[in-house]
Amino acid sequence: MKHYLISGVGGVLAGALLTTQIAGPLVAQEAGKNASVYEQLELFGNVFERVRADYVEAPDDKKLIEAAINGMLTSLDPHSSFLAANDYEDMQTQTRGSFGGLGIEVSQEDGLVKVVSPIDDTPAAKAGVKTGDFITHVNGESLMGLTLDEAVDMMRGPVGSDITVTILREGEKEPFDLTMTRDTIKLTVVKSRVEGHAVILRVSTFNDETYDTLKTELDKAVKEVGGIDKVTGFVLDLRNNPGGLLNQAISVSDAFLDAGEIVSTRGRKVEDSERWNAEPGDLAQGRPMVVLTNGGSASASEIVAGALQDHRRAIVVGEKTFGKGSVQTVMPVTSDSAIRLTTA
Repeated sequence: MKHYLISGVGGVLAGALLTTQIAGPLVAQEAGKNASVYEQLELFGNVFERVRADYVEAPDDKKLIEAAINGMLTSLDPHSSFLAANDYEDMQTQTRGSFGGLGIEVSQEDGLVKVVSPIDDTPAAKAGVKTGDFITHVNGESLMGLTLDEAVDMMRGPVGSDITVTILREGEKEPFDLTMTRDTIKLTVVKSRVEGHAVILRVSTFNDETYDTLKTELDKAVKEVGGIDKVTGFVLDLRNNPGGLLNQAISVSDAFLDAGEIVSTRGRKVEDSERWNAEPGDLAQGRPMVVLTNGGSASASEIVAGALQDHRRAIVVGEKTFGKGSVQTVMPVTSDSAIRLTTA
């Protein structure tokens, strides 16, 4: 708290000094920027009114504005977007671990819907959807030109209903169709098993339950082996884990580290940068560790794998990971909608 107070006072003093010296040019420059913004907002208002008055069919004002907001956000990067009431509710449900759908994490690349990873034991995984696949059509309708949220909406539907997606896959000469049945997706965030005297921890996502479930599953597996003294090592399987909550990635990394930096973020402003360090306590008590990754290991998974590798706590085995190094913050803007904005 003191740090922010001192920074704020310093900023005020510096601002007062600058204003005294070059107040005229600064004020004029700021006024010019504001005038430009107001002109652009007036342009938006003029276009909005023209569409309302002259489009071939009377448009829905609410949908028009939401589409405009979403267009503004998606123009920034593939991970920023507007969350209307239904989307906001779905996102909150997903972080709690149960939702309806196909069971795939998707992103957008060059206007195409790209599969980040299929989720274990879901319709998509069982049908053979793979990391890196591009979904071009849903039930014969093209996804080209749609936003990511619009494409996802087309893949949603009642549990038990069939859906056919057209897949474009590297190494395949022609696109092909996969048909699957929508189901309720219940994420098993962490599963454990014992191979010989090694404990394998399969982590499928990073939601509100990940760290607590990891600790429970680890303790159960260690007990099955006969105690930590009998355990020869741990395998942390992060393959096809698309990521999730940053705080959970930090907690899972900290679970196996005694000290050192886990991750740091860089924001637009210097004061927005943050750093997280590990605290004493290793659930694996120093036993050897291996982390498994592939092209579907993204975001929070990459933080965990990177932290354990950098501190020489684990050996990373597998394939090059997805490559997502940005943080999105969900900011409510009304009682039932929000924006998802890249902030660090």
